[in-house]
Amino acid sequence: MKNKFMKSALKCAQKAYEEGEVPIGAVVVLDGKVIARGHNRRTRRQMATAHAEIEAIEKACKKLKSWRIPECELYVTLEPCPMCMGAALNARIKKIYFGAYEDKGRSLTNQIAGANLLNHKIDVEGGVMEEECRAILSDFFSSMRAREKAKKQTGDDEAR
Repeated sequence: MKNKFMKSALKCAQKAYEEGEVPIGAVVVLDGKVIARGHNRRTRRQMATAHAEIEAIEKACKKLKSWRIPECELYVTLEPCPMCMGAALNARIKKIYFGAYEDKGRSLTNQIAGANLLNHKIDVEGGVMEEECRAILSDFFSSMRAREKAKKQTGDDEAR
């Protein structure tokens, strides 16, 4: 089941990729069904909080008509940042599954999840379909560097 839901999160990440955003996707699952999806939209919205996890959690809360969604699980393609972990804690998410590890925050996620904050702790499992989740990120950044290199070589600000 974990792979099924992570594949759904990867589809969301692909949507972000196609929009020129860093390809991160998230889904919220309740009773074995995806009830909300989100993908990174920071650049498009010019909003620091427009992360995939935030979007998915907001949609799930709206759908369930509650800011507390303790029976839900969150699947995300990249290890959540502290802001997204805070949102998951506030929403009382039951468990987070993530794909690729964020090299800069590997231990931070577990520290936040296990801290005595809001009388709630989140179970966290990383490395779900890690290779696939890392691959979409690597491909995105390789393509971005190639575009930047092409721009410099041609002097064209519109190189894609």
